[in-house]
Amino acid sequence: MTNIKWIFVLYSLGAILSMAFIGIAIALRSFLLIILSIALLCVIMGYGFKTKKKMRDKGLL
Repeated sequence: MTNIKWIFVLYSLGAILSMAFIGIAIALRSFLLIILSIALLCVIMGYGFKTKKKMRDKGLL
């Protein structure tokens, strides 16, 4: 049986939503929203990788 790490599911859903916001911002032709969406994506993915490293160092993965 697999053990689901729900925090990673949340991080991935957040990343998917921010990617979708990039597409919406492009459709709206809003440069500010494009930049904010890309920044949000970088922050979410950064926290995801940081969390994964911490969990791997603690032996939880």
